[in-house]
Amino acid sequence: MHYHGAHHGIGSHLSCTVFCQFNASLHIIFMIGFLSHVPDFLIILASMNYTLQQTTKQAKELLIPVYGIRETEQLLFLIYENVLLMSRWQQITSTHTKIPNSDYNQIMLITKRLLNHEPIQYILGETAFYGLTFKVNPAVLIPRPETEELVDWIIRDHKNSASTIVDVGTGSGCIAVSLAKNLTQSTVYAIDVSEQALEQAKANAQLNQVVVQFFKTDVLKQPWPGFPKKPNLIVSNPPYVTHKEKNRMQANVLDYEPSLALFVSDDDPLLFYREIATQARNLLADDGWLYFEINEALGNQTVRLLESFGYRQIELRADINGKHRMLKALWKNPIKH
Repeated sequence: MHYHGAHHGIGSHLSCTVFCQFNASLHIIFMIGFLSHVPDFLIILASMNYTLQQTTKQAKELLIPVYGIRETEQLLFLIYENVLLMSRWQQITSTHTKIPNSDYNQIMLITKRLLNHEPIQYILGETAFYGLTFKVNPAVLIPRPETEELVDWIIRDHKNSASTIVDVGTGSGCIAVSLAKNLTQSTVYAIDVSEQALEQAKANAQLNQVVVQFFKTDVLKQPWPGFPKKPNLIVSNPPYVTHKEKNRMQANVLDYEPSLALFVSDDDPLLFYREIATQARNLLADDGWLYFEINEALGNQTVRLLESFGYRQIELRADINGKHRMLKALWKNPIKH
């Protein structure tokens, strides 16, 4: 539930390169309400089969003041892959290719939605995660690179085992599906409170041709499902963003991603971790593992919580950016040891 994003500040200087082909009166009309109306205006006037280079120039003039150069280039690569079905190499080497008007219009419509801070993953309806494609919509969080690191950690630790795995708060199913795809000897279950999220997760399991068994459960209020075998591994990326942290979040997250999957009370930010850790003591097989994605500001508190519950060999791990965003802990039944 990563909430770092692009800096969406809007610059005050706007280049007029796009508009030089129009007469002065049209130029004045065009500048009125620039951010909200330019894409529609471009669509109305799109009758000349722009080249990829011209389209890129126009889109950049709209997007760079909002997203910056680097993120704008990444966005355009994704848009062209989706709309024009062009690989990145083709995009680089085919800049003088003429674009059909229908494709140009679609690119400008997507650009307009981006100017409203709508996430590109929701606009395109999909995203890449751990080498797989996942369908996403506003009912589920957009999978983040940090969660890929958690998945990779689990796969490396358990690649030769036939585990029973439970993913708590599955959302899009990115964790459960990725584990099922890569740990082919394992059995994977997934839980979520949201029916809409479960529908999306089931679709992603089917899309990626894996078997995951899904359950609708509110883990804070309802008994957990019964599993044929005790899980060897429970993993969760639960809500962990406090409301006081909202001012650090970008508009594309606050305005579009599901609050249910993001936020937890300022008074009890470890609520989900405490409940999952409590239930896991009863559910996990002896020598079973618990994996969490965590709030980077609460790493030490989360470690102390698990220590108080009797978990051992707790390892707090930093992500690629050096932030402590994940941990694992071993459960040994104290009666047996």
